[in-house]
Amino acid sequence: MGSSSQPAKASGTYRIGGDLQVDRLGYGAMQITGPGVWGDPKDPAEAVRVLRRAYELGVTFIDTADSYGPFVSELLIREALHPYADDLVIATKAGLTRSGPGDWRPVGRPEYLRQQCELSLRHLGLESIGLYQLHRIDAKVPLEDQLGELALLKQEGKIRHIGLSEVTVAQIEAAQKITPIVSVQNLYNLADRSAEDVLEHCERNDLAFIPWFPIATGNLAKPGGPLDAIATGHDATPAQLALAWLLRRSPVMLPIPGTSSVGHLEENVAAAEVQLTDEEYDSLAKAA
Repeated sequence: MGSSSQPAKASGTYRIGGDLQVDRLGYGAMQITGPGVWGDPKDPAEAVRVLRRAYELGVTFIDTADSYGPFVSELLIREALHPYADDLVIATKAGLTRSGPGDWRPVGRPEYLRQQCELSLRHLGLESIGLYQLHRIDAKVPLEDQLGELALLKQEGKIRHIGLSEVTVAQIEAAQKITPIVSVQNLYNLADRSAEDVLEHCERNDLAFIPWFPIATGNLAKPGGPLDAIATGHDATPAQLALAWLLRRSPVMLPIPGTSSVGHLEENVAAAEVQLTDEEYDSLAKAA
């Protein structure tokens, strides 16, 4: 493996919405909060170090949400990185409300989404959010109302691009009739590829696909398993292979591994420099 000072650059670039260029291996900022994604982290100073180190390592895409904390993650991002570098894209989300640790409830009422967008702008210290994602579609509110409000915020210049999270292909198509959608964030990893049809739709339509929980390896990482042998050959960890596999899987893939420790962050970002052979890529895909 190489050891450049900015390993994330080895992941290549992608233009979200055709104009927001990011390095494909990003950082997900959910884990820099307290237990149950609620309240402050045990070590806020380490969270700030992690965020600063991510940018030093070449990461230019940070994904967060108003509901992480709530607001804790956004405020830490501001503390660590504001004023933001020109090449740094911060994506956030609204549409899941919190009534306690580990509790998440979809709320897509237009006035709520607008309030949360205004709060995110304030907490992040931004005048416009590069990528604003509807965290969940609220089944109790017409989709036109939820996305219509985001389209208004976009018209007002408060957000630049709109994304979706945990959606089906049919939902993406319905959303596109209301307003342009540039990204989709679904659960996807080497061990769980149930969103394969959504990924393929994103590839065909050049939408960013942001897999959350990207480094689950299931039983693949057990000693003597398929990841083990390939990992040894690359002097890499199974988690690094899982990320390398995702980066190789599709040019629209933007993995966002998260962590609350600098050491673990450095290990994750180094995955961008792991180059799998066709044979290794195929054998990992088959093994899962």
